[in-house]
Amino acid sequence: MSFVRACALAEIKADRALAVEVDGEDVALVRSGDEYYAIADLCSHAAVPLSEGDVEDGEIECYLHGSRFDLRTGKPTGLPATEKVAVYPVRVEGDDLLVDVTSPTN
Repeated sequence: MSFVRACALAEIKADRALAVEVDGEDVALVRSGDEYYAIADLCSHAAVPLSEGDVEDGEIECYLHGSRFDLRTGKPTGLPATEKVAVYPVRVEGDDLLVDVTSPTN
């Protein structure tokens, strides 16, 4: 695995997404509860940034048509999306969040 620094933990607000670029990949970093997630920042249905959507109960919602995705698996949990999006391993190191975009978990 090839973890790289994506941002400081303080930059990610609770139940919000932060758009970042990690090694050329657009990624939405999310803190939901006490957990951190990294998910591809592109809805599989409408090709709009997921980072602009709402975060609630371990899911992120696309603001355009309301598709919802599980932050752990990338699987859609609400229509109209039917295809999952990539999720990436994350690791907390000190005050930073590291992401490995070379090893999507799905």
